[in-house]
Amino acid sequence: MNIIETSLLTRRFGDLTAVDNLNLSIAAGEVFGLLGPNGAGKTTLVKMLTTLLPPTSGQARVAGFDVRRHAAQVRAEIGYVPQLVSVDGTLTGYENLLIFAKVYSVPRPDRQARIASALEFFGLEEAAHRQVRGYSGGMMRRLEIALAILHRPRVLFLDEPTVGLDPLARQAVWQHLRLLGQEYGMTIFLTTHFMEEADSLCGRVAIMNMGRIAALGRPEDLKVSLGRPDATLDEVFAHYTGHELDSGGNYREISRNRRTAARLG
Repeated sequence: MNIIETSLLTRRFGDLTAVDNLNLSIAAGEVFGLLGPNGAGKTTLVKMLTTLLPPTSGQARVAGFDVRRHAAQVRAEIGYVPQLVSVDGTLTGYENLLIFAKVYSVPRPDRQARIASALEFFGLEEAAHRQVRGYSGGMMRRLEIALAILHRPRVLFLDEPTVGLDPLARQAVWQHLRLLGQEYGMTIFLTTHFMEEADSLCGRVAIMNMGRIAALGRPEDLKVSLGRPDATLDEVFAHYTGHELDSGGNYREISRNRRTAARLG
């Protein structure tokens, strides 16, 4: 059963076509990675799938609901972790979770158990009553994912979940994402610029370029498609997009990433 489906999904901004007649199907329970150079259309696609941006034409369904006609139902079925910090640093981890539980209408009798379970799952029990501004970057990111799954969504969207984290913190986040898929059967849709992350976590990846899907499949199959047994996912990326992985980005992107890294510590 497919939990995300798009048909000829398109988004234009004036003369610019950011997403161009995109067809994509993602199965329930899948960990799916979206890769692509800056400006490929990844963020625009995620914004449409999470109802933050209406399509110009075409269709998209998430958890069985049309993103345009049933936006409220889609939002009830998804969790979303943006790249930039989304928690309140002046509150404790517990207080952030309690607010989200109320916002997402988690039934009052279930709130404390859900919060306690989330804190335990993400290893944040000892830090629950400390202000979030004192958390490490990895702890903060784990809290953000905990917030996003508190209402038990069927699909979790993650926009570059480990940006700004050191290697150890990144590995910890990866481990928790794997457990989410195993224990909750949650569909995970993530964007990333880390090829190791996509290779490690994702059952399938799509490489997006100029608004279209340039390649789609399991990481190991995409490597084989280059005709070399020792090919890496970095080389697959460069082959299908014509871009080197480290393009540097523009001023706005560099500034954004550095702000994120600084805030995550």
